[in-house]
Amino acid sequence: MPIVPVPTPSAPPAAGPYSPAVRAGDWLVLAGQVGLDPATGAMVAGGVQAQARQVLANITAVLGDCGAALTDVAKTTVFVTDIAQFAIVNAVYADAFGDHRPARSTVQVAALPGNAEVEIEVWAFVPE
Repeated sequence: MPIVPVPTPSAPPAAGPYSPAVRAGDWLVLAGQVGLDPATGAMVAGGVQAQARQVLANITAVLGDCGAALTDVAKTTVFVTDIAQFAIVNAVYADAFGDHRPARSTVQVAALPGNAEVEIEVWAFVPE
């Protein structure tokens, strides 16, 4: 199965040699998003809550570029630098996903790119 990068004009600029989204058959795989403002390329101010909102806005925009939505997401992985702040991230996540409940893993990490406090990657099932 070919793995094909998908154009994502709404994504913040990639910080390295990767694609913000790729299609692999019926799956869209999105690279982890951090709280970068796509217009400025800068991390949003306001701490983990503001970053989580921006992360989910970025994910929604990238999914939209790919013809998908949050309701197509089957799996997420949430990375946080401080698990004690996970309740804040979880509340923002719950607001964004509403009644849709994809499978999820959450991991505390030592650091994230750009001093981000949260990063989320997603897998979405979107048949061709």
